[in-house]
Amino acid sequence: MVAHLVRLRLTLLANTFRKSVWQAIGFILGALYALFVVVMAVTGAIAGGGVDAQVAGQVIILVGALVVLAWWLVPVFAFGVDATLDPQRFVTFGIPRRSLLAGLAAAGLTSIPGAATLLAGAGVALAWWRTPLVLPFALLGSALAVALCVVGSRALTTALVPLLDSRRSREVLTVAALVPIVMVGPMISTVAQRFDGGTIDAEEVRAALASIGGVLAWTPFGAPWAIPAAVHDGAWLLALARLVVAVVALGVAWWVWDVTLARSLVTPPTSSARGGKAKGLGWFDHVPSTPTGAVVARCLTYWVRDPRYSASIAIIPLLPIVLAVAGGGIGGGGGAGLLLILAPLTGWILGFVISADIAYDHTAFALHVATGVSGRADRTGRVVALSVLSVPVLVIFLVASAAVTGRWDLAPMLLGLTAGLYGVTAGVSSVTSARLIYPAVKPGDSPLRQPQGAVMPTMIAQGIGFAAVVVLSLPVIVTGILTIVVSPVLGWVTMVLGLVWGVVVCLLGIRYGGRWYDRRTPELLQQVVAQD
Repeated sequence: MVAHLVRLRLTLLANTFRKSVWQAIGFILGALYALFVVVMAVTGAIAGGGVDAQVAGQVIILVGALVVLAWWLVPVFAFGVDATLDPQRFVTFGIPRRSLLAGLAAAGLTSIPGAATLLAGAGVALAWWRTPLVLPFALLGSALAVALCVVGSRALTTALVPLLDSRRSREVLTVAALVPIVMVGPMISTVAQRFDGGTIDAEEVRAALASIGGVLAWTPFGAPWAIPAAVHDGAWLLALARLVVAVVALGVAWWVWDVTLARSLVTPPTSSARGGKAKGLGWFDHVPSTPTGAVVARCLTYWVRDPRYSASIAIIPLLPIVLAVAGGGIGGGGGAGLLLILAPLTGWILGFVISADIAYDHTAFALHVATGVSGRADRTGRVVALSVLSVPVLVIFLVASAAVTGRWDLAPMLLGLTAGLYGVTAGVSSVTSARLIYPAVKPGDSPLRQPQGAVMPTMIAQGIGFAAVVVLSLPVIVTGILTIVVSPVLGWVTMVLGLVWGVVVCLLGIRYGGRWYDRRTPELLQQVVAQD
């Protein structure tokens, strides 16, 4: 059964390549990049093991723990679970749950991250090549770490799916996800302060790595990577204790996955949205009775009530905290200076969130097709709805960042940069959402339920959009940099350029996105409905 599920996973993967040449190209590029990372990691481990095996072991513990943690968190808060082998599809086949779990775990290694982690785990074991006795234990630790990556990731995502049916739970979960991001700032500041004002002492680095590695070695993230280091030092009892930690963590993760999967197979997660008492027409009472106004009202309803939209912008209220802490605190110069990018960064993020609007519509997009909504009305309505919510936030962030930093002389530059980035990104999104349709979470589904084969198309589409935004934003970015480097007086030039350029690119995006929309309306509906 395990081999059958793995073959099924590979067959489905090959079929996605036949459907789209771009997906095949994206997969090849992703595989080459992953191979490059693996080669660099293995080369560094071998070279480090030849110079100082103890330091190399501590570095492997630190990096390996981050890899396991990324496996657990990234699928939850970035792309979700790839549902190529959705367990719900196997309910009627009567497959024993243990066989299903083993098959899903093995199939998880057939993806690019899975294969890269497996190869890197086996390769970094060669860091102990000077001590052949340690190699078997290093391979054992790497195998346990890879198993923890796959099983822990599946267990966490499966367990959290029911929680996302509640909006309050989603908000708490988002805050919890941002804790590691917020901690990056203090960690960087602590390291910088420790080595500030002098040369970096090798003994201090060794002591810091030993201290961090000693803590991580007792966690499920670092325990499997720490087994060979203990064997190398001759601490067999310590190695056994770390082995126990890794095995127990793997057993607990497997049990959690087993229990939560059994529960989800019996009672699949569904949307918990409840119908409320209707009072009037909602946003439709407050917009003009035109096709554009109707699109605005419907999009505003989505922004307020659809958890997929709220989840995509949940980080926005916490961005000031993240930037302040990452820069060393509001009271410090670094932290205060980093807050200056708050409004431009927020404008860039908000402009991107409509890049999958048509895909989010799913079957509701048929209303646009049936009523003959023009491309210009559709594109304009979506941008206007986004702007109704975004512009007040951007103004508040701009004023607050200038007030906290005391750099009112840079306010014109920040205004131009924010307007330019927001307008350019919204314009690019207006084109890409009508041209690059990729699988998205369907209405009513949990935000963690990622459609089949969605990761690579999402990365390709967003990568193209990001590249276009960078190129089109260069005039505003360059003048903004000149304002800081040369003279704040140039901020007025940046302000005028940003306002004009942002509006021009946004209008051009609406125009050309509308043309693509008008040319491909039936094909768009077919693509959206087919994304299951």
